[in-house]
Amino acid sequence: MDRISWDEYFLRIAYAVSARSNCVRRQIGAVIVNDKIITSTGYNGTPMGIPNCFDGGCKRCNSDGPSGANLDECICIHAEENAIVFAARHGSSTSGATIYTTNKPCLGCLKKSIQAGIRRVVYAEQYAYTKSVEEVYNWLVEESGIEMSNIVRKLIAHMKWIASRKHWFIPPEIGQISLDACPANRAV
Repeated sequence: MDRISWDEYFLRIAYAVSARSNCVRRQIGAVIVNDKIITSTGYNGTPMGIPNCFDGGCKRCNSDGPSGANLDECICIHAEENAIVFAARHGSSTSGATIYTTNKPCLGCLKKSIQAGIRRVVYAEQYAYTKSVEEVYNWLVEESGIEMSNIVRKLIAHMKWIASRKHWFIPPEIGQISLDACPANRAV
């Protein structure tokens, strides 16, 4: 029997975390891991106490503007930022950690990851940057020594398929399982 790697394991969890996102444009999940122990998770969306993005909380995300435009007007916090802030808020060290994220972090999240002492970034999906941003990004990675690992496998495509159907970790050959079948969900 083939076992998935630790990287694939934690990346699957990052995809599950992304299901909590309340952003109407894109769902991103992040997991911070130290010594194979999850210390923090985060997903993108509006800050605590602010109406959710899908409830109109972020005017920029709810506009019909093009992707990447007016980013300074977006009030949503990124998944990586959320995971780093959550770790700090609850006293969990990020020094020497690995962050697993569904998408390649933006330049801002890369800077925050480096500053938080994260030494490795594992991601699945690319993000399109302008040539000048990509040059700065690559220089920052090289200068800081942070390790970037892009994991692209059939597994990830399969997990996205499962996530899009809201049937977590259920292989397609098993089929759809009703939540009503679970004894904990039955009326007493």
